[in-house]
Amino acid sequence: MASTTHSASTQKDLSLEKAFVAWRDHNRLPSCDTEIAVLRFLRDSYPNHHVTSTNASEVDLFGFARAGHATKEEHRLDSYDAIRSYSGPPTRLEGTEGTLNDRVRFGRCDYHWKDDSFIVYRTSYYDSYHREMKMLFVLSPISPSHSLETGHHPATDRLLLAAGEWTQALHDEIYVFDDMSWNKDAKLFKAVQGSSWDDVIIDANMKRNLMHDVQGFFDNRALYERMQVPWKRGVILHGVPGNGKTISIKALINSLAARSIPSLYVKSLDSCSGPKWSIQRIFKRARKMAPCLLVFEDLDSMVEDKTRSYFLNEVDGLESNEGILMIGSTNHLDRLDSAITKRPSRFDRKYHFKVPGEQERITYCRYWASKFEEAEAMGFCEHFYGIVARLTDGFSFAYLKELFVTSLLALARESSDGDFLPETHESSVSDNDSSSDGIVVEASTLAEEVDETGATKSKEAKASTKTERVMPEVEVPDSLKENKLLKAMLREAKTLWEQMDNSEDKENEGPKVSTTKPGRPPRGVTMTAMQAC
Repeated sequence: MASTTHSASTQKDLSLEKAFVAWRDHNRLPSCDTEIAVLRFLRDSYPNHHVTSTNASEVDLFGFARAGHATKEEHRLDSYDAIRSYSGPPTRLEGTEGTLNDRVRFGRCDYHWKDDSFIVYRTSYYDSYHREMKMLFVLSPISPSHSLETGHHPATDRLLLAAGEWTQALHDEIYVFDDMSWNKDAKLFKAVQGSSWDDVIIDANMKRNLMHDVQGFFDNRALYERMQVPWKRGVILHGVPGNGKTISIKALINSLAARSIPSLYVKSLDSCSGPKWSIQRIFKRARKMAPCLLVFEDLDSMVEDKTRSYFLNEVDGLESNEGILMIGSTNHLDRLDSAITKRPSRFDRKYHFKVPGEQERITYCRYWASKFEEAEAMGFCEHFYGIVARLTDGFSFAYLKELFVTSLLALARESSDGDFLPETHESSVSDNDSSSDGIVVEASTLAEEVDETGATKSKEAKASTKTERVMPEVEVPDSLKENKLLKAMLREAKTLWEQMDNSEDKENEGPKVSTTKPGRPPRGVTMTAMQAC
């Protein structure tokens, strides 16, 4: 018995050595088809096994095992080729240590799934286009009970079907299309988990309609079928930056994830094969994942003239898009072709995200107060909400957020340092209190300026040549004169107002704001803008 065991062990070692020598010798040869070469030398090394090759990105056997659906035991001895590298912590803020990782170029493991055992080799190499190819080779023992009439091993096929189905599904992840391919992003999924419809402060009717529009689409497949219309829909979110489009998308993704409806996020169409190839890949994946949410943020920057007709064909052509809800967002609706914006069955409904009105600004103040258990002690109250709402007429939600962040930081600094931030804008608060009516705050004035001849223009002359919005005057009652948070907000509001372009935009949405929102990076990097909102 011991002799038999020793013989089997010796044969196993010889097979390992033979396979590794073949791998080493192959890499000394001129360039050739690596997959075919590996198949050949593994079959030579394991004559009693059936060998099946598969793409690791499509059938992730190692992830399948890490998730607890199978077990594996790797051999990391002489017959193992890997590049050992150091990876630092994801961010310095975490304060964790770095790790050592292997980029395996050639390795073997024993793999067990249900009642079957396999040998799995994994390889990593670069093809003639300098793309990294990660291939798996699954070896199954051949026995009289296994029929190989089709050229495939039944036990291997059962494993690949189970692992392939698991690989295609999302596991607390979002599919992100970038750099020519779809990749699962667990960090983005985690980033949207803190977002809910409670965080979306927009017009109540529009919010309700948007929620019903999205939820109703996924709830009414049978109704679409009875009406004999395709079960697909498109929605465009548009408006000036910083007014709720991105947080609405995050709330949509999060609410649909709770219903096991996957989300696919398109970051860029850039690829060496061209944007048309990317569009084809995008819709091919969406059709596989349906029912699903397909998100195009900053749609106007993606669909250009040369790709418009191809994009429209994928959206509304002969291919079926059953179960796909498309969400497109844009800051510039006028830059989108009318064939996209004005043709139902492509993008059926448009939601206009405007600069918030007074009621939305009051709601937003209450939203911030709800973040603190000691809200009243900090200065939040009903009179406070009304004053801030009137003071911030024309502010986008992005600027309102910045106003609260900077003001609360100032309040926190006063609590820790014992003194309040200095008043950097003397004119932002003028005490006109000569009675018990309170003080009047004039947050902005028209300054004098010098014209081309060197003469000084008066306020009235300047106002007659250029129409500008000025910050409104607000009356502060006696009860809030010493409200430190309000004092901070009055000063910070003046600073933020001066950063804004206060001319009216052509959609009458309020003052234009810079395309870079306070507290968040430029919109050019869309996967970062979404996570930072």
